[in-house]
Amino acid sequence: MAASNRSPAACYTVEARNPNEIWKADAVIDNHTPVLAIQISFCIFITNLFYAILRPLRQPRIVAEILAGLALSLLVAVNDNLVDIFLPAKGILNFETYANLGIMGYAFISGLEMNFDTILQVGKNDTGIALLGIIIPMAMGMGFFAVIQRVYEKPLEENNGIYVGKEYLFWCLALPVTSFPLLARTLTDLKLLYTRLGKATLRAAVFSDTYGWVLFIALIPFSSDSAVGAILSVLGTVMFILFCIFVLRPLITKYIDQNAYRQDTTQNNSPLAFLIMGAFVCSYITDLLGTHAIVGSFVYGLILPHGKFSDSVMGMIDKFTSGAISPLFFFSVGLTMNLTVLAHQKYWPLMVLFILLLSTLKVLSTFIATFFFKLPTRDSMGMGLLLNSKGALALIILNIAFARKVLSVVPFTIMACAVILMTIMAPLCVNSIYKPRKRFENFRLRTIEMLRNNAELRILSCVHNVHQATCMVNLLKAFNANRISPLRVFGVHLIEHTGGAAAATALLANHMEQPIHSKSQELTLSQPNLQNIANIFNTLREEDNTIRVDNLHAVSAYDTIYKDIHSVAEQNRTAMILLPFHRQLDGVSGGLAETTNETYRNINLKVMQDAPCSVALLVDRGLGLVSKTNLHVVMLFVGGPDDREALAVAWRMIGTANPAITLSVVRIVLAGEAAEADISTSDDTKRPSSTRVDDDERQQVLDEEYIDSFRFKAIYNNDSITYSEEEVHNGEELIALLQELDKDGGDLYIVGQGNGRNTIVSSSFMEWCDNVELGVIGDIIASLGSSSSLLVVKQFGYEEMELGRQNQHPRLTSVSEMDIL
Repeated sequence: MAASNRSPAACYTVEARNPNEIWKADAVIDNHTPVLAIQISFCIFITNLFYAILRPLRQPRIVAEILAGLALSLLVAVNDNLVDIFLPAKGILNFETYANLGIMGYAFISGLEMNFDTILQVGKNDTGIALLGIIIPMAMGMGFFAVIQRVYEKPLEENNGIYVGKEYLFWCLALPVTSFPLLARTLTDLKLLYTRLGKATLRAAVFSDTYGWVLFIALIPFSSDSAVGAILSVLGTVMFILFCIFVLRPLITKYIDQNAYRQDTTQNNSPLAFLIMGAFVCSYITDLLGTHAIVGSFVYGLILPHGKFSDSVMGMIDKFTSGAISPLFFFSVGLTMNLTVLAHQKYWPLMVLFILLLSTLKVLSTFIATFFFKLPTRDSMGMGLLLNSKGALALIILNIAFARKVLSVVPFTIMACAVILMTIMAPLCVNSIYKPRKRFENFRLRTIEMLRNNAELRILSCVHNVHQATCMVNLLKAFNANRISPLRVFGVHLIEHTGGAAAATALLANHMEQPIHSKSQELTLSQPNLQNIANIFNTLREEDNTIRVDNLHAVSAYDTIYKDIHSVAEQNRTAMILLPFHRQLDGVSGGLAETTNETYRNINLKVMQDAPCSVALLVDRGLGLVSKTNLHVVMLFVGGPDDREALAVAWRMIGTANPAITLSVVRIVLAGEAAEADISTSDDTKRPSSTRVDDDERQQVLDEEYIDSFRFKAIYNNDSITYSEEEVHNGEELIALLQELDKDGGDLYIVGQGNGRNTIVSSSFMEWCDNVELGVIGDIIASLGSSSSLLVVKQFGYEEMELGRQNQHPRLTSVSEMDIL
């Protein structure tokens, strides 16, 4: 492409109508503000429209914003008059100024999301992966640019070749950059944040993103003509950054402690707003030094103390910045891309090939790097795709190079298209590689019933608050952990995240296994509860050295947090997930009242729907108020896979020698009318009658075998276990029996949810169940007003995931164990 294709300098005519000697500009309020308001409204509307269309494909918002601008640029190529309608020339300056403010805010939030204290904590393996992922793309990118220079461009004789070296640098600088905030959001959306892949990718992304900013600071000044001025600019910027880290940061931290947040007062927004203004001051300083305004914004966000203060700042400006300001910059980037110029090139198919090949360089380099660290092939490919996610920094580099005429239209558009393609393909390819259902297929039969007696029992305990953590710990203490069969507990604090950002700082600190700080300014809004919950779970380890405890937390929207729970359970190969019931005793009122949270119920239902292991729902009736040394457990056995799993849980508690636990197993034998099969259930109508009969018989055989094994191995060897059988003929007798058992006063009931019971009695009771997740027996016990706590167990079954039912309530019939085996 000839040098004439470089973008000419834009000229704007400004008519000074104000006779005042001070202000020589036009009447801003009358002539410019309405145009800017229309431009902002149009930009936000079209970007949100594109985002709504692309959201099912798990695309980040930045992709929608760029594609919206690119779509408008294509329309303008068809009809030049369209640009005057949507973006009139007299409003371009104001539009670009507003867009630059948006990218400054975006850089400030990116700095807030990255924890300065954890950048230097990246391991050697992650650093090696990131380094090779930087060097290889830059080296190969130079070769691609040399070909593009020969095919598309003529020598820059009028500039004596002074731009050639700079073009190589700025072209290659955009290739290895990885956007850490964007990557954190992608991992959160794909529910891979708590997997081995997510942890390793985040750690490598910290180094890669930091490297990108370092090169950005070092190379941007060299886009000017003066080499001496560029060197002085870099030195001045480095000195300013050191000043911010070692002088300004301690002063700001002290100021926040004294003014912004006090332990005995509420939040004061005046110092908060005052500190936010520092981002504009730092931006002005770095722009004056000759680097770029966003460097000051990013560094200022990076040095601010993370915790309550950063949460409040992000809560104030994140939604406004990401929703109303920064979209204009990415929209303008898409508008700058000129695909029509590329389409008129002689070798345009080669251009398309270059775009595709450039999109694979980071993936290839990461795959080569992970080969030396012996990562699985799928994880290597997934990490390469994720680290290929580009963000604002790569686009800013290209935009600066294009605005300063370092890059012409052709290479700018090729690299911009490659950056967009990289970001689009990352979530699509990774989601296809790591399909949750396929991951869970290899995880079947992860139940306590199938667990060997001498195997480690792994339990994932989910809690929302301190009271639930205390209740869970008291329950976990009842399990018979010993050297032969140890217990490992994964305590997960479920934290709702409603902000626009991905809470990357807290998530990164968790994955890099950083300790929870004790200083008030270092605690996020959720971390005080997290620390208390962690201390409660740690009492298990302190009291019994055969119990291992891992404290985790899941930060996500409540609508999708069940996917995080599934991922943590699958990653840690747990045998059971413990969930708190949505109605719990209110410890503040002395345990006499109950609080109900329907949001918790929706989470429980979704977790139970497709969990990768067995699930147990704990109804607290005082178990979390007092830790009892002697616990009386009552296990009710009717039949079916859930009841066998519930008996396995009770059996694991009593073990062979646990004098603190007394267990009463009551087998409820259905006879007469109560034993009649219900052939009208939705699941049974899908199968032939002979198959239904065979399944019922298999379930009965499995029940008898498991009961006989329990009586032979447990009851005859332990005096603390009692076993009895009660026969019921109808629903009235069932309720009467449960009422009679409740009079004896047990501390904890353990029952199965009831999958696999195809009887008329179960179906009739299920129609009026208030809480179908508790099953028939569990719902009756809960409705009796019993003071005993209740543990409802649902055994994992492969058929549930294969059918993929989407009904709200988990009335699912598990396939028989014989079919699975």
